[in-house]
Amino acid sequence: QVQLVESGGGLVQAGDSLRLSCAASGRTFSSYAMGWFRQAPGKEREFVASISWSGRNRVYADSVKGRFTISRDNAKNTMYLQMNLLTPEDTAVYYCATPWAPYSDYVRNENDNYWGQGTQVTVFS
Repeated sequence: QVQLVESGGGLVQAGDSLRLSCAASGRTFSSYAMGWFRQAPGKEREFVASISWSGRNRVYADSVKGRFTISRDNAKNTMYLQMNLLTPEDTAVYYCATPWAPYSDYVRNENDNYWGQGTQVTVFS
């Protein structure tokens, strides 16, 4: 049974940084792409960043490019999202996700993914 547990969210001021973590269990972590998504109040869930199973390919939403960095530590079965220069527009619940199929280069925004429970990020100005 695949489980994803996010942590690291919080309340920060604009311009600050946060690092989110997603701990995975239940299967061979290193064989699967991982991704971050977010959902703000009243808005649909949107893609933030994705890292391939090999770690060689990383994709970012335009809104976070240059500010956010996705990474993974296969020895710890954990994925990270380093978020710098946060703005109030980054306020959302952040979810990690992984597809059911191995050896993908990215994670699509699909309900069929495995999803974590989410962690709240709130940025005030």
